[in-house]
Amino acid sequence: MSKAFTKETDNDADDDLPDEIAGLPAGAKNYMTPAGFARLREELMTLMRKERPEVVQLVSWAAANGDRSENGDYLYGKKRLREIDRRIRFLSKRLERSEVVDPAQRPKTDQVFFGATVTWANSKGAERIIKIVGVDEVDPGNGHVSWISPIARAVLKAYEGDVVRMRTPAGEEEIEIIKVEYV
Repeated sequence: MSKAFTKETDNDADDDLPDEIAGLPAGAKNYMTPAGFARLREELMTLMRKERPEVVQLVSWAAANGDRSENGDYLYGKKRLREIDRRIRFLSKRLERSEVVDPAQRPKTDQVFFGATVTWANSKGAERIIKIVGVDEVDPGNGHVSWISPIARAVLKAYEGDVVRMRTPAGEEEIEIIKVEYV
């Protein structure tokens, strides 16, 4: 088969990203903490200033070597370049649509809002600590949960000492909010 009838791409989805941010309710803002915003911005700058220029240089060098159809450096480099460009578009859109909320700037309160670090206990007395963050900052291993997660929805706008109901796969569970901090 002639090379003229084959696709040069590997079926990568290079189309534009959806207007709505995945995981957020329609029309909701993409809230972020300053640390989460800085982390995403740093990743974007690293891709644009370091990784992309290096891959472009590699692809240019590989293209100069002749036959591109069997040139692994060229083919892999082009694929990696598409991946980097897609990530750059994704991060740019996320950062553009984000609203940074600094929990440290919040007046002292014992009510749960975005950015709060909440200590809660279940009916068996087991205590857990979570921090309510944006959808791009979720890290369950460190107790960082999205503000749209079931636990965050259960505790948002509640006060220290309140008992709230949380939906779990096993059914509803009552939890008590022990401590609310904004760090």
